[in-house]
Amino acid sequence: MKQFNSFGAFAAHLERLAAAGPAVTHHIADKAAEEIQKTAQGMIGDYQEAVGPYPKWEELADSTKEERARLGFSENDPGYRSGAMQASIERTVHGSEAAIGSNDQHLVWFDLGTPNQPPRPVLGPAAIHSEGRVKKIIGATVFAWLTGRGWRRPQRLK
Repeated sequence: MKQFNSFGAFAAHLERLAAAGPAVTHHIADKAAEEIQKTAQGMIGDYQEAVGPYPKWEELADSTKEERARLGFSENDPGYRSGAMQASIERTVHGSEAAIGSNDQHLVWFDLGTPNQPPRPVLGPAAIHSEGRVKKIIGATVFAWLTGRGWRRPQRLK
């Protein structure tokens, strides 16, 4: 634990914390968004159970499986063909706010469903699945920042 020899030293430490605050919160937002992004990318191609308000992914229709096989893709990896949909999931961070999403219309249809395809949500469930890891990122980073340690690469809290 950091020791202070005077109130002045403690005040200087607090001043350094305040100056670094915006960079720390940006870093936390980026690392948390990266965690959710990777989780979302990893979900595509594997059937998902229901989580929070999001439904379980339904089995692909037999006609879809047949078409996938005819086109040379694996028969039963929902949402995964070339990897383009996975790669389209990106993150944007501005200050302490982050967004994870995709400009790929196929992911929108996949996530929300269509009249002919049931929804297979990716982004919302990825955030739920990432919650524990995101909390650890926040905790470890804030602890390292407050104690004057390297907050850009904090040791994870157990």
